[in-house]
Amino acid sequence: MASEVHIQGPVCLIENMKGQLIPNQEALRILSSINQPVVVVGIAGLYCTGKSYLMNKLAGKNTGFSLGSTVQSHTKGIWMWCVPHPQKSDHTLVLLDTEGLGDVEKGDNQNDCWIFALAILLSSTFVYNSMGAINQQALDQLHYVIELTDRIRTRSLLDQDELEDSDEFVSFFPDLVWALRDFSLKLELNGESICPDEYLENSLKILRGTGQRGKEQKLNLPRLCIRKFFPKKKCFVFERPAHGKKFGQLQSLQDEDLDSDFVEQVAEFCSYVFSCSKVKTLSGGIKVNGPRLKSLVITYVNTISSGGLPCVENAVLALSQTENAAAVQKAIAHYDQQMNQKLQLPTETLQELVDLHRASEKEATKIFMENCFKDVNQVFKMELGIKLATKQDEFIKKNLQASSDRCSALLQDIFSPLEEDVKQGLYFKPGGYHLFIQKKKELKKKYCEEPGKGVQAEEALQKFLQSKEDVTDAVLQIDQALTEKENKIEVEHVKAEAAQATVKLLEERQKKGDELMKEKEMFYQEQLKNLTEKMEKAQAQLREEHQRATEHKLQEQERLLNERFQQENKIIQDEIRNLQERKSTGKWVVR
Repeated sequence: MASEVHIQGPVCLIENMKGQLIPNQEALRILSSINQPVVVVGIAGLYCTGKSYLMNKLAGKNTGFSLGSTVQSHTKGIWMWCVPHPQKSDHTLVLLDTEGLGDVEKGDNQNDCWIFALAILLSSTFVYNSMGAINQQALDQLHYVIELTDRIRTRSLLDQDELEDSDEFVSFFPDLVWALRDFSLKLELNGESICPDEYLENSLKILRGTGQRGKEQKLNLPRLCIRKFFPKKKCFVFERPAHGKKFGQLQSLQDEDLDSDFVEQVAEFCSYVFSCSKVKTLSGGIKVNGPRLKSLVITYVNTISSGGLPCVENAVLALSQTENAAAVQKAIAHYDQQMNQKLQLPTETLQELVDLHRASEKEATKIFMENCFKDVNQVFKMELGIKLATKQDEFIKKNLQASSDRCSALLQDIFSPLEEDVKQGLYFKPGGYHLFIQKKKELKKKYCEEPGKGVQAEEALQKFLQSKEDVTDAVLQIDQALTEKENKIEVEHVKAEAAQATVKLLEERQKKGDELMKEKEMFYQEQLKNLTEKMEKAQAQLREEHQRATEHKLQEQERLLNERFQQENKIIQDEIRNLQERKSTGKWVVR
């Protein structure tokens, strides 16, 4: 813990206002900031016996805790001073100075008992400060120890009687350091010198043979309680620090102004506390830090204020509730950090996300196990499991959404040119549907080749295409309508061409017929001309022959020639008639 967290002086930890014990919020805030293990040294004893002086020395100061130099008690409630541990750099020393016991002005023994009980419950080392020797009177003044069994419970549900239950107190009681102030006796036993520890052990021996059983029990009860409750005991004796008026000026005196033996004894006391005092530890080996000590203070004081008996088990349970809840939050925070740091949404596969979740979940569970304790019935571990499962579901939903968003943007970017072409009517023509489908296949391929689409890639594509089916249908219908119309036009065109061809053929045939008739007429005229010329030539020749016959032959020959002429003329006339008949009937052929 950073040194600046340690407070410069004591603050009241538990206020004692008119017999009502109340935790001080400022002190609780200070404890909340101490994450190091704490060594808690508490001191109790009769008022005006120099308790605060010893605590100031443990803090390394001459002043701090208020020293009472009069017959009036100064310290009220329980005061706290957090200082760096002088021998353990990674620990904090928490000093608790308690209100003096037996204050005649207070007149409330019950209040003293609760102050004493709290000092026991909160400390890892408990210093009992008393004046003079350990005698029966000193032991009787420790009746607070006897009453602890009536004021503290180890377990919430007892299955043993109270005396048997007291055997469990040793598991959480602090080590005892008995400080004997203004000690003037010689430490000797049976003529031999003894040390303070031996003196303490001898003082706690059970008395036997008094002859009065009831009296023996009464005298031995504090001895039995001290021996049973405190697992480790240590004793220090202190000379009177100064004499006369100097005694009331301890805060302002330097070591050279004090009795040298006293100074040495205080040094030994501090050295022992620093080296031997343990970290405040709960059952199960749970080391206490500032926040945990704060939880114990609140739990114990609230129980006392409500009229109940402080229960160690309940205090540990309450602390575990707080600690385990914090452990769950710490684990969840680590999980969130890991997932947010390593997860890149969207993932290509769900398994990729699940694998990362499991790795982060494993680390989070490990952190929880390192910070939790006494998780009864694994309640908090199950809570962590539920929260991690919920977190996984949330990340799966985020992954789906991220994938959908990515795919939607990508689809819009890739297919927007196609949609623009559709708006421009590029595909609203015969054969346009085929071109549209071909283009859509090309864009689908381009989409599939794009990386980083995530788990919704195929589903997003199908939904997008389904949403555009009406466009596809429109292109198809227009294509079919236009194709059918074009086919009809083509048929009409073909028919028109066929009709034109027929007309042309007929015209050509007519032309050929006309040309044939013309040719026939020309042939007829030519034939007629030839026959006429032939006949004229024949007549001319006959005339010539007749003339010659006339001139050279006799009248008989002229007659024969006439007959011949008649015959020849008849033949020609027949041929002319025949020709005319064939012409009129069309049966003659030009040869």
